[in-house]
Amino acid sequence: MSFSIERFSATRRLVLQGAGAVALLGLGSLVPRPALAAANDKYPDEAFKQKADKDAITALYGRTAEASDMVKLDAPEIAENGAVVPISVTTTLENVTSISFLVSGNPNALAASYAIPEGTLPAISNRLKMQQTSNVIAIVEAGGKLYSATKEVKVTVGGCGG
Repeated sequence: MSFSIERFSATRRLVLQGAGAVALLGLGSLVPRPALAAANDKYPDEAFKQKADKDAITALYGRTAEASDMVKLDAPEIAENGAVVPISVTTTLENVTSISFLVSGNPNALAASYAIPEGTLPAISNRLKMQQTSNVIAIVEAGGKLYSATKEVKVTVGGCGG
């Protein structure tokens, strides 16, 4: 049996090209696709316009929240730069449908609001802008009720134009 280098490299080249094509086809399924809101989801425009946190909560949910130790809000005690204040919230509550963040001292209190799809781990992290030292409030909607956690964050350099 004779063995030819040219024949081996041509076969090797074809195998490598085929493997590359298969790999690219596999990566095609990993292409990021935009998240699409449900047709019934309405942007909470009025809630984002509210100046006071209580008004924003009422505009967003139509009711008030009760403080709960089952909502864990993680935020720094002192934020050196109010333009990027890291916060996160986790909860052990079941049937969580939304999580929202409010900053009492900002020109508009509602900073972010997330719809949590069924089966999703109820944990959100974000970086918020804070104009001044104030309370950060996390609202968790679970099982048709509202729960909250609050923490005061001291801001040394303002983030909303300061």
